[in-house]
Amino acid sequence: MKIIPTLIVCLFCLFACAEAPQKTTADMPQDKPAKVTLTNTDGKFQLFVDGKPFYIKGAGLEFGDIASVAKHNGNSFRTWRTENGEKSGKEILDEAHKNGLMVTMGIEVERERHGFDYNDTVAVKKQLERIKGEVMALKDHPALLIWGIGNELNLRYTNPKVWDAVNDISKMIHEVDPNHLTTTMLAGISKNEIALIKERCSDIDILSVQMYGDLPNLPKLIREFGWEGAYMVTEWGSTGHWEVPKTSWEAPIEENSTLKAANYLKRYKAGIEADSLQCIGSYVFLWGNKQERTPTWYGVYLEDGKETESVDVMHFVWNGKWPENRTPQIVSYTINDKTAYENVIMEAEKSYTASLKISDFENDPIKYTWEILPESVEVSDGGDLEVRPKSVDFEIVNQKDAELTFKAPAAGNYRLFVYADDGHGHAATANIPFMVK
Repeated sequence: MKIIPTLIVCLFCLFACAEAPQKTTADMPQDKPAKVTLTNTDGKFQLFVDGKPFYIKGAGLEFGDIASVAKHNGNSFRTWRTENGEKSGKEILDEAHKNGLMVTMGIEVERERHGFDYNDTVAVKKQLERIKGEVMALKDHPALLIWGIGNELNLRYTNPKVWDAVNDISKMIHEVDPNHLTTTMLAGISKNEIALIKERCSDIDILSVQMYGDLPNLPKLIREFGWEGAYMVTEWGSTGHWEVPKTSWEAPIEENSTLKAANYLKRYKAGIEADSLQCIGSYVFLWGNKQERTPTWYGVYLEDGKETESVDVMHFVWNGKWPENRTPQIVSYTINDKTAYENVIMEAEKSYTASLKISDFENDPIKYTWEILPESVEVSDGGDLEVRPKSVDFEIVNQKDAELTFKAPAAGNYRLFVYADDGHGHAATANIPFMVK
């Protein structure tokens, strides 16, 4: 997936949590690169930074709040490119270093699905030269951990020469930067892809895989498809919009924030923690917010910066205990007693009632907000830029706490979103797709 900026900036406490103190810049080298190495002891792989074991407790983030990763006791984050249009690579690394975090720095590599031709040797050479300049500019930064060469280059491609190009990029990096490792990020995993990587891209140090609903099967697939080296999971999280059930009008049904959180924990334990031999850590997706099918599908933060329950899960994973104040949990959400899985079809101007049931660990008072968005029609491919639909004005007949009676808008396909805010920077969210005839 590809990350895009949103207009909402996450605002969080800049201090590390008291229960898990973070490293400060005083603890780390100030003027020299970290020496990153990988060992293999009887089939068990381990990453080291300056001679100390380093298991990646990471988040995928490019426009989100860097300090909040440290606040929850993560130790690393990944980007998708060296220059994201808002901050330079150096600014990102500087902020990471300030917060005691290490960075897997993404390198933008052209994709065949965007029209790049890997038979064009002139264009491939020009790309290599451009990337060398990016590497030279950042290679000695103390917060740099790993170079991520391209993102999901195998998504809808046909020319295996892309792996020759990745291999040449990796060789170039190893020549100019002896301190850091290289990887490339795959969309999913297949036996054919592993064979091509082993044959054409043997210079990379680590394999990176990005999986969602099928993540619990990854350790088995790694071995079944013959990958014998180290790997990390560089995107994982919510069930993908291509993996979920759909309505009769083909709208993918998004899981609510509580079901997502349960799946985050299940997938982490079965797909990452379960492999203590080859897996050297992961980057959860997405530590921030983005529009992709909906504005709530993939981000573990909402647009206004509130944490969803999936942040609670990552806090638990990274600390071994839950945060002091937990996010509200969704018990049920219906429109006229129908769930999202029951094809909610309405008639324009008729009244309908949405009901949400919430459970909160601390019994905090909950504030409810409702929003109708038209179904996204200009949908992206592979996480590319997608524009957030504009909210629809609708008539509220009655609103009381977790119950809303409203009149259906004009004919079309929509979603009714609800946000349940506990007043402590957390919110539960859910949406139900509905069709108006």
